[in-house]
Amino acid sequence: MQTTFTADQLKDPATARSNAILRSCVHCGLCTATCPTYQVLGDELDSPRGRIYMIKDMLEQGRPADARTVRHIDRCLSCLACMTTCPSGVQYRHLVDHAREYIEQTYRRPLSDRVLRWILAQILPHPMRFRLALLGARIGRPFAFLIPDRRIRAMLAMAPRHIPPVSRNDDPQVFPAEGQRRLRVALMTGCAQKALNTDINDATIRLLRRLGCEVVIARGQGCCGALTHHMGKAAWAHATAARSIAAFMAEVRAGGLDAVVINTSGCGTTIKDYGHMFRADPIAADAATVAGLAVDVSELLVRLGLPQGAPKGLRVAYHAACSLQHGQQVRTAPKDLLRRAGFEVVEPADSHLCCGSAGTYNLLQPEIAAELKLRKVRTLEARAPQVIAAGNIGCMMQIGSGTGIPVVHTVELLDWATGGPQPRALASTGA
Repeated sequence: MQTTFTADQLKDPATARSNAILRSCVHCGLCTATCPTYQVLGDELDSPRGRIYMIKDMLEQGRPADARTVRHIDRCLSCLACMTTCPSGVQYRHLVDHAREYIEQTYRRPLSDRVLRWILAQILPHPMRFRLALLGARIGRPFAFLIPDRRIRAMLAMAPRHIPPVSRNDDPQVFPAEGQRRLRVALMTGCAQKALNTDINDATIRLLRRLGCEVVIARGQGCCGALTHHMGKAAWAHATAARSIAAFMAEVRAGGLDAVVINTSGCGTTIKDYGHMFRADPIAADAATVAGLAVDVSELLVRLGLPQGAPKGLRVAYHAACSLQHGQQVRTAPKDLLRRAGFEVVEPADSHLCCGSAGTYNLLQPEIAAELKLRKVRTLEARAPQVIAAGNIGCMMQIGSGTGIPVVHTVELLDWATGGPQPRALASTGA
């Protein structure tokens, strides 16, 4: 694709990066075939190719973002299926991230949008604030019909009926390996996940220790920055990410780390991209180090070697989170691990398509998210599973709100198969 940025414009590193991405696009249109919003809406401007043209026009002209451009960029899930499909290797993720940051700087959203996005940025990355908000949502849910804004109604509907107690396993500490220590790893405990489902980190710690890992919960870690990063709030995202980078680097320097383990794939995609996010920052070297250590828990489990399990007689539908299969290109490891542990694994049709969660997307774009959830649930239920497994808390909440089939994290099943407790979600199924 030909671009016409001026020499002065290209002095800005972000613009120079976007220019290189734009030039790599041959506008072939193959990305439209796997774009969820294009499939739902059928509008070229709601496809990667259409958005690329709008971003190009906006950045080249150096004009403030307009409402039309913002509407179509906001509808992008950042599922990154287009990057998996693209034969030219277009780094769409960095282009749309730049566009969102540019929109945040140049476009004044309606007051209701500004307030809602500010609230999400202030609450979701902070577990205790999020817990209080979830409690408020439970109280307010019976009155949701009185609220005209569908986005707020979606937030009330998504709040779980049960809020788990705080897990002390998430406190800064070191869990020794069972038997001989093979690796020393840090676990990214996350933010929203700690409020929504404490069983995931607990299961991860048990499983890693069982396989010979010393598990460190680093003091000072917090949000990875993903939630605010995808809202274009770059300063907020970098501030929270920098704190987590400092926390992990303190452990690297103190006792060394073989890996930073992530069990929420949305976080993992962002952390693995820290090298790019902080490329012009004084902490660039530390950010690149943490990014290089980052692994999804399924990647580490393959490396450790999961024991072969006997058949469990349980049919598991595996949902591939977009952030894992497209963002990190981790596709086979979770399924291979589940099969090795003794589960029957099935996959839904169109497994490459998003469920509609996408961080805050299902709260900010509830209509499109609801349609994508309906499609995903239908394809999962069509495989007649006894349980659905996923590697991302957002997907688990989204799918779980649309089906009566239990939804658990992949690591919960693997922990159970190797000696841990039965996942709580399966307790009432008789599995």
